[in-house]
Amino acid sequence: MSAREQLEEDRLRANLYGLLANLLNSPPADATLRLLTSARTGPDDDGPLAGCWHDLGTEAACRTPARLDDEFHRLFIGLGRGEVVPYGSWYLCGRLMDKPLAQLRTDLAKLQIERRPESRETEDHAAALCETMALISGPGTSVSRGRQRDFYLRHLASWMPRFFQDLQKAPSARFYRAVGRTGAVFLDMETACFELAEELSPAVG
Repeated sequence: MSAREQLEEDRLRANLYGLLANLLNSPPADATLRLLTSARTGPDDDGPLAGCWHDLGTEAACRTPARLDDEFHRLFIGLGRGEVVPYGSWYLCGRLMDKPLAQLRTDLAKLQIERRPESRETEDHAAALCETMALISGPGTSVSRGRQRDFYLRHLASWMPRFFQDLQKAPSARFYRAVGRTGAVFLDMETACFELAEELSPAVG
């Protein structure tokens, strides 16, 4: 892969992580819905994400911010708890703010990434982890692919595919079913790419 192709791949990865972070952090605003609607892929597009992107745009085209606000709250907030719990500690230990969060904070400190003071969510929230990956995988990042891989495998691959599967099956999910499918397919691609890079690294070295 050429340097130019690598930069383009990094940009696309960071953009998709950023989009997932945005959608999992709060209900999408009208501008986001318009962007998703206009960016739908065509029938001749291929690749694992093409169908996901089309479904996401189709769902965005028939939703309003008010309807999505209701869906978001039923899914992630609810009365006491939403239908899906988007925290790594919950999936890995069955409790919030457990050992995985402490390990995550240690690794974030090594990357010199700090939680924003105004943030209401802990660092192991799905949106926060996607935002972190967007930061460390974008063009010009100083974080090596090896460190990206280690962070991803430890803190995302260990639970987030299950979260995206649960999101697709949640009773209230309509628009967010497409979000869950997009996230699941994207993480499958990330895992495969990181595993392949790890297999090839001894030969490269």
